Amino acid sequence: MATLSGRGELPGPGAAAPTREAVHAGLQAFGRQSDEAIDIGEAALLLAALERPAVPLERYRAHLHELAQDFAEALGQDAGDVDAAAAALAEVVHRRHGYEGDSLTYDDPQNANLMRVIDRRKGLPVALGILYMHAARKSGLVADGLAFPGHFLIGVTAGGRRLLLDPFNGGRTVDAATMRQLLKSLGGEATELSPAHHRAVPTRSVLLRLQNNVKIRAVKAGETARATEALRAMTALSPAEAGLWFELGEIETRAGNLAAAIAAFETAREVESDGRLKLRLAEVISSLRRRLN
Repeated sequence: MATLSGRGELPGPGAAAPTREAVHAGLQAFGRQSDEAIDIGEAALLLAALERPAVPLERYRAHLHELAQDFAEALGQDAGDVDAAAAALAEVVHRRHGYEGDSLTYDDPQNANLMRVIDRRKGLPVALGILYMHAARKSGLVADGLAFPGHFLIGVTAGGRRLLLDPFNGGRTVDAATMRQLLKSLGGEATELSPAHHRAVPTRSVLLRLQNNVKIRAVKAGETARATEALRAMTALSPAEAGLWFELGEIETRAGNLAAAIAAFETAREVESDGRLKLRLAEVISSLRRRLN
């Protein structure tokens, strides 16, 4: 029988909602970890908690534990059989717990918040994919997001074989023909499938993809404070990514928060490796300092 790996403890009763400072500290801790050490379910819950600051996390942690436990029991002795693993994931996440893609209100911001996804049992492909990945990983399987544009897919590996799954559509298995059809529906008939579309991406990139959905929807709605919060969370998770700091600096500048913008651009300059971009960032910082004074 498959066994759960990682912490997996059930939470104690009566715990309070985490403070915003505690959530950011938790995200920063994940940002310092190696990619392989990141608990994708817990990290996604912390991202969700930023938008639901009064809600305790324990019930959601317990649900993630239940998903992982149910999958381990469904998989049983078949941990080396990728077909059995794929079937067990679809059975547990989709059929038993009722998760499905929200095709009717796809752009609803709730679809990118893992807490609300758990409440509603529906969400975006990447949010649902995180639930599949969490359950599979707790049983020691390799489960990764794919570098596939526009529609998040996952790959599950066991027994030396890999299957691709579509979490938005009940965890169905996806072959090359289905991927090609999906790619053309998203990018046009001239778009061709390539080996790069099968490539696994880091856990950190999956979490950034989830949070980018929050940021994009906030920007479209003109919710600058919410977009800024989303970007700050992204920089906490991936502090070495200069582009995120630059984007944060830009949005702080537009909001008139010049000191915060300067701090973001300075961090971008510190972590940027391209000498020309470093010079450009120095010019931006100098210009903002003149405005600040």
